[in-house]
Amino acid sequence: MSRFDALIEKKNESAQYMVDEITHICRDMPKRSPGTEGEKVACEYMANVLKEQCGCENVKLESFKENPGSFLGWLYFTLTMSLAGFVLFWFVPVAGAVIVALGFFIMIAQFIFYKKLVDKFFPEMTGHNVTAIKKCTGEVKARIFFNGHPDAAWNWPVNEKFGGAVYEMHILFTVIGGLYNLAICIAAAVVTGAGVGVASPETYGALFWAGVAGVVFVPITIGLYFMWDEKTIVDGANDNLTGCYMGIAILKAMRDAGLESENVEVGVILSGSEEAGLRGAMAWCEAHKDDFNDVPTWIISYDTIHDRKFLGVNYRDLNGTVKTDKEVGDAFMAAANELGIKCNKTWVPPLGGATDAAAFAKAGFKTTGITALNHVLEDYYHTRKDTYTNLDAECLADCYAISVRTLDNFEKKYSK
Repeated sequence: MSRFDALIEKKNESAQYMVDEITHICRDMPKRSPGTEGEKVACEYMANVLKEQCGCENVKLESFKENPGSFLGWLYFTLTMSLAGFVLFWFVPVAGAVIVALGFFIMIAQFIFYKKLVDKFFPEMTGHNVTAIKKCTGEVKARIFFNGHPDAAWNWPVNEKFGGAVYEMHILFTVIGGLYNLAICIAAAVVTGAGVGVASPETYGALFWAGVAGVVFVPITIGLYFMWDEKTIVDGANDNLTGCYMGIAILKAMRDAGLESENVEVGVILSGSEEAGLRGAMAWCEAHKDDFNDVPTWIISYDTIHDRKFLGVNYRDLNGTVKTDKEVGDAFMAAANELGIKCNKTWVPPLGGATDAAAFAKAGFKTTGITALNHVLEDYYHTRKDTYTNLDAECLADCYAISVRTLDNFEKKYSK
């Protein structure tokens, strides 16, 4: 019998606490797009909850500079270059090939690897992070952080109206269109000897008609300029106040039960501006890169805890390019097995983006990511349907129970 069992038995109460708090933030506070006053207000509120309701002795609100518009703003560069390349195909195909390739380079750097390649072209704003730690009663032998991001996304109208399958097909065909433009430009440059002139069936041969066929990709590419609505910010109830409140609920339940950890510090990291390309988590890693090397430290990062059947541990993140820590991921899976709760081994696939776990992993922290969403995006993801009326309390309760058992096992390991 573990002393944490009582917390797990009351998992539904903790889930309801999360629902109530998420409802309060969504309904009564400003919208929380990256780097805005709304994000700061939410951070300040949750920092106070961690101090007053959770008993965290050390709570810090930290700011960082960022350029939030760059995360989706790179689209304007890449799409324009793809269209320009198609135009240049008819006159200077070698220049068309170069400019389309440059567009893909920007896409790969800015979206696939989350580099800050075009950030400086967008307005600078100030984001905020929160770090809270509850001390243990004895010698510190280990430390565990629960992480979520407090910001919310810009609305994606196509996903909201037509769902993820249409949304993802739109992106796929736009990428195919860009590759098509690159291919015909390279081929035309070879055929013409990188010459300059007006394309015709005589000078281009069959490539002329390949260019004509490429017109079909023009409206598809233009349509992607409107994939996000910068003026409409979603509530972000699932993505990602659910992640923020997972750790807060654990610490509150521990305090309410008079339960303190003996040799493990328990903390919460709220990393702002995840929707701007993990900017808050990156800033946190830079600010704290040497702060937690004294004892084994884990970070369990949550994002969009919404659907029980998709609850899982991401063993790869950042479009599948970054490995998370196997020990931490396996520990969460083992805790789920102990409780008889289904938990999947999964990943964040190519073109699936990233979670803050990727930033922590790249910085060398022992971390894993926990999600509970369909990677074939559903119509609530980054849309106005992601509100407090669309929460799944049972999914929150299951994820909370697994997290408590993971903490329990972690403490037993370092309290011997």
